Amino acid sequence: MKPTLQEIIDSYDARAPLEKASTIPAPWYTDQRVYDLETRNVFGRSWQLVCRADQVSKPGQYVTSEIAGEPIVVVRGSDDRLRAFFNVCRHHAAAIMTEPDGTAHQLRCPYHGWTYSLAGELKGTPDFAGVCDFDRAANGLVPVEAAVWECWVFVRVEGRAEGPVEGPIEGKATLKSFLGLELIDQIRALAFENLHWLERRHYTFECNWKVFVDNYLDGGYHVPHLHKGLDSVLDYSHYTIENGDHFCLQWSPIVSEGAEQQTGAVRTGDRALYYWLYPNFMINWYQGAMDTNLVIPRGVDRTEVIFDFYFPDISPAALARNRQSIEVGQRIQDEDVAICMSVQRGLNSRAYTAGRLSVRREAGEHLFHRLLYADLKSGIRG
Repeated sequence: MKPTLQEIIDSYDARAPLEKASTIPAPWYTDQRVYDLETRNVFGRSWQLVCRADQVSKPGQYVTSEIAGEPIVVVRGSDDRLRAFFNVCRHHAAAIMTEPDGTAHQLRCPYHGWTYSLAGELKGTPDFAGVCDFDRAANGLVPVEAAVWECWVFVRVEGRAEGPVEGPIEGKATLKSFLGLELIDQIRALAFENLHWLERRHYTFECNWKVFVDNYLDGGYHVPHLHKGLDSVLDYSHYTIENGDHFCLQWSPIVSEGAEQQTGAVRTGDRALYYWLYPNFMINWYQGAMDTNLVIPRGVDRTEVIFDFYFPDISPAALARNRQSIEVGQRIQDEDVAICMSVQRGLNSRAYTAGRLSVRREAGEHLFHRLLYADLKSGIRG
């Protein structure tokens, strides 16, 4: 008999300490019901990266996205305030802004021409005379909670938006409390304001999104076996894992002796820092280079990972080095594609139910699984 969703979730013991813990069970990676619950209770309720802050820095600039199946638009108002809305016309539900990004003086639905201000107010309703009991003020765009942290805009589709975004960490204190002062202080010290975006790349993985996150959070366990170039510049024996409430920092000293030439040329400095923010955002920082990973579920066994690459100097003089750095990142992703597909295939096998975790290496994975359990369990109760 097929187990119920409740039984699948309850088959994981979130109370077990790391030395006694197992991974989340295989059905969490393969069952459509778990995937649907994650869409609602993990991605629908968590802070999700939607764009870079510089993309919406000027009045009228907007970016569209989809978060947990919901169409979203983020826009900078004529009052210089940043807001987010469901990108859904209040008339007959069509998408209002249909381009990925752009600049507009107003938000106009292409279906019947209903028009909204940059603040979401309903302004124009063609051929609508004679409609009784219609409250124009109550038919503006439905707001979404938004906040800015460092160089990124986040939204939360089930959050309550109470006004425009503002302040040093723009938006509501809930993002600040979710991040925590420890993480905020650590990231502030890295001076991201001195980095500039250069390029975006998209990668497709034939696996559940959690397979990619597990791979990222295994404390470098797979690096000596899969990533020979990266392994040549990391001090594996001193690779360290530090967990916060909703994030994990993995870091390693950088070594130059014996470094593979291509990797060693662009992975320099004293240390490499790898931050994961629950549930699906990563920051990979090296001296002179940073990239971010946004992990987007596209199906129970299909995942898109969006990489954005940042450098302190994006002038033509720095182009060759920056390209070399990006290609090192490309090679690492190419090496991960096959193993993630292999893991997904194995998760569907009757031979596998769950595995144990390395106390030395996989504390970040343990944190991820426990946070995920809490969100899924609350969804079943609800």
